[in-house]
Amino acid sequence: MKYYIIAGEASGDLHGSNLIKALNKKDPQAEIRAWGGDLMEAQGAHLVKHYRDLAFMGFVEVLMNLRTILRNLSFCKADIDSYNPDVLILIDYPGFNMRIAEYARQKGIKVVYYISPQIWAWKQSRVHKIKRDVGLMLTILPFEKEFYQRFDMEVSFVGHPLLDAIQNRPDFNPAERRASLGLGESPLIALLPGSRKQEIRAMLPLMIKTVESMGLNWVVAGAPSQDLAFYEEVSARKNLPIIFGKTYEILEIADAALVTSGTATLETALFEVPEVVCYKGSRISYEIAKRLVKIDYISLVNLVMNREVVTELIQHDFREDRLKAELQNCLKEDSRSAILADYKELKEKLGGAGASERAAEEVIEYASA
Repeated sequence: MKYYIIAGEASGDLHGSNLIKALNKKDPQAEIRAWGGDLMEAQGAHLVKHYRDLAFMGFVEVLMNLRTILRNLSFCKADIDSYNPDVLILIDYPGFNMRIAEYARQKGIKVVYYISPQIWAWKQSRVHKIKRDVGLMLTILPFEKEFYQRFDMEVSFVGHPLLDAIQNRPDFNPAERRASLGLGESPLIALLPGSRKQEIRAMLPLMIKTVESMGLNWVVAGAPSQDLAFYEEVSARKNLPIIFGKTYEILEIADAALVTSGTATLETALFEVPEVVCYKGSRISYEIAKRLVKIDYISLVNLVMNREVVTELIQHDFREDRLKAELQNCLKEDSRSAILADYKELKEKLGGAGASERAAEEVIEYASA
């Protein structure tokens, strides 16, 4: 079969790559064309556009890049027409993907949404548009299935694909890993400032200032979609301790982490690293979001657990004094023990390994019907 997959962010590239691997295993004749990143391409997808050219965050930033977004939409529609896939698979990235879903439905193309837009957080009314344009919803968070069932949608909870990616990691020697990455033996703080330029600019300088003022050993997990020159400009320094494309290797040996809100908060928890979740957007974007968002937490860890497991420092709370206090707390033995116990419960709630395989089975069954 012919598959067309659209992922617009780094996390979508990761999940898309694992899905492609499973699709190729279950459908040896699979032809896959995709918008995504290096990981999806490495699994055999023909890459149309890279997510580094697609990722805009916040209301203001989207408006500033509206012309580019509209050009991408037009190009995508034409490319789908030319390719004529048996099924379109959309991975998160709702602002773009929901417009493509509507177009595909009008063209009679089957549409699967893998990794639901977070409409349960804001604009729940969009569920009616999703129900109209999406034939099958595959959710990765346990509470999402119940949400869509309330609207009589075709939905399946396949489990979280991060469990696959992390469970399949090879064994390693911590001392050798630290040596190979050029890191010392003292407690290590991982800085995960995000993958998009806007969020890295907003988060990284204060993260660095905080850990340096505490005299801690630290390293930045660099996003493969950005280059060293950009990080050096943002941090106003040369010889920045940064490692690209090895976030998991860093988390496997980190003692604590400062993490920008997003999929990385869940990854950090699954690697059993105590963390402080951070977020700061433009003032206008934040004020708009504050009035629209209908959830108590922004991190996936707290959302799945439905209580505060990790501290969230959002907007005005994202300050050096708060960062210091919460990071010190993460390094205390009693606090760490409590956090790790909560992480164990989190893994149980997310379902077992095999999410990508289950998702591939659902896609093939739906597309073949």
